[in-house]
Amino acid sequence: METKNLIKAISSDAAAGRRSFGTLLRAAFVAASVIAAVVFSVVAGPRADFAAAAETWRFLLKFVVTLALVATSGAVAIALARPGARLGMRVALLAAAPAILLGAVLIELTTIAPSEWATRLVGTNNMVCLTLIPLIGLGPLAIFLVAMRQGAPTQPSLAGAACGLLAGGLAATLYAAHCFDDSPFFVATWYTLAIAILTVVGAIAGRYVLRW
Repeated sequence: METKNLIKAISSDAAAGRRSFGTLLRAAFVAASVIAAVVFSVVAGPRADFAAAAETWRFLLKFVVTLALVATSGAVAIALARPGARLGMRVALLAAAPAILLGAVLIELTTIAPSEWATRLVGTNNMVCLTLIPLIGLGPLAIFLVAMRQGAPTQPSLAGAACGLLAGGLAATLYAAHCFDDSPFFVATWYTLAIAILTVVGAIAGRYVLRW
């Protein structure tokens, strides 16, 4: 085989591999979303006043933050699934969700009386938040790790952490529909801790599951 034909054949195989892996990742995300939705519907379900809450900015902000996290952590996870991953702007974009949330916290600080800060931060369901988000996210985390194994991650712990972050964002998006605590104070504290739990679990699991 001539060199140019060999190069063309290798390039074609690599392109086909990228397409098939991309299809696998999309299928994994769909499956993870379905499993998370099923668990959510069984253990929680949307809050009774969902329609009324959807007319308030604090309630809607929760979804803006969590969906931003899903998008950015998903991009990082996809990059880490390949050897020699160059994260580049993907890491910087991870700051989008925290930046949005920080802006909301600053608004809350300037519009709510200081006497109410502690009450809004503690909320009424903080332990529920710390329990349900990891519970909803465990199934998606397992699916993301299995999908990641089909790639070639060279940083297993980091790749696992990215899977945990993605699973946490997905779980938090669903949980937000149930949660009655809409204050950015609450979201910045308890949602962050709950997502961090899944991120740590993902990092630990990735160290073993994704190791070559």
